[in-house]
Amino acid sequence: MRSGLIAQKVGMSRVFAEDGTHVPVTVLKVDGCHVVAVRTQDKDGYNAVQLGVGKAKVKNTTQPMRGHFAKAKVEPRRKLAEFRVSEDALLDVGAELSAAHFVTGQHVDVVGQSIGKGFAGAMKRHGFAGLRASHGVSISHRSHGSTGNSQDPGRVWKGKKMAGHMGDERVTTQNLQVVSSDPTRGLILVRGAVPGSKGGWVLISDATKKPLPEEAPFPAALLSEAKAEEETTVEAVVEEAESKHAASAEEAAPAEDAVAESDAAKDAFDEDDSSETKD
Repeated sequence: MRSGLIAQKVGMSRVFAEDGTHVPVTVLKVDGCHVVAVRTQDKDGYNAVQLGVGKAKVKNTTQPMRGHFAKAKVEPRRKLAEFRVSEDALLDVGAELSAAHFVTGQHVDVVGQSIGKGFAGAMKRHGFAGLRASHGVSISHRSHGSTGNSQDPGRVWKGKKMAGHMGDERVTTQNLQVVSSDPTRGLILVRGAVPGSKGGWVLISDATKKPLPEEAPFPAALLSEAKAEEETTVEAVVEEAESKHAASAEEAAPAEDAVAESDAAKDAFDEDDSSETKD
């Protein structure tokens, strides 16, 4: 079981598939996602990694949290979250995770804080049909109707669907498909809608009801490894260009030698011609 990521919801957009169909996607940004602490079975009773994202001002951070971040040698973070992992998926403190942690086509579960709607009625909150809009109802068309019973049991059942506070709660959306990811810019495009408002924090993890793809990096995709691979790719491109340039120079060398020999022969012929003219 791998660790997840903490991302920031940028907003919604769309991409076009190969067949021309349009796919609505939610853009999630992963920036500065560091491992702040590690929980082990021997010390804490369970295995988990604590991640932190978003830079926070030191003056707004409490003294105990300053020591917590100083121990991990990372700057104070705005958002902290723990992800349960298996023992072989534990990460080093201070490691930074990359957006390449999730591969294209993979299914993920996204957790976010839904948008608050305030105090809402039963029709909006629970989808009630409301009362009759014609005869027999007086200025109570959108009421939820009766709530309790008579003498038996003579009270309102707990959990009765009524008007009240709506939204602003933890919501999990399962089995969302990753359309694409951009590790360079730290972006992950997820098909469909994600709970939460723009700029809010969401937790992305591997789908619990779908198998993990074989190409998914284990235990995690680290930003240092991605940078090393990018540098290696750049070096390979440079070496290939230099080798092609050297090969073209070698091919051009015989032609240059032939031109030089022809010029030398022409000069010698001109010298002989001028000497004969003088005689």
